[in-house]
Amino acid sequence: MIEVGAMAPDFELKADSGQTVRLGDYRGRRIILYFYPKDDTSGCTKEACGFRDHLPEFETRGAIVLGVSPDGVDSHERFRDKYELNFPLLADPDHSVAAAYGAWGKKKMYGREYEGILRSTFVIAPDGRVEKVYAKVKPAGHAEMLLEDLPS
Repeated sequence: MIEVGAMAPDFELKADSGQTVRLGDYRGRRIILYFYPKDDTSGCTKEACGFRDHLPEFETRGAIVLGVSPDGVDSHERFRDKYELNFPLLADPDHSVAAAYGAWGKKKMYGREYEGILRSTFVIAPDGRVEKVYAKVKPAGHAEMLLEDLPS
């Protein structure tokens, strides 16, 4: 996993809107970059809705929220519309961005080992450096915990 103080790996991904999003476009702003496994699953929905509900507070603190999963743009669009999500969802189908951040790796469920998204969040400072890393994120209450840690 990428470490605090390292430069955040730049990327260019398609968003649920169909537009291309580049990390560099947000230089000078604080970014909450969160990786989640799958659209419209219970944990991912809880996490996304937490960010949705608290987006005004993140914006007041100058932060942008970006969600990333391996799902495609069409899936993101349905997920966004179903839950009225108000921040970009980025498609990383080849999981190259997740891998660059260390958010892709071995997982274990029901005794089966496989590779997938490691639910994690990275706070990227306005200068492009990783400010904080949250590994093994619990979806419920994650947005609130981030708000407590962000400077006012």
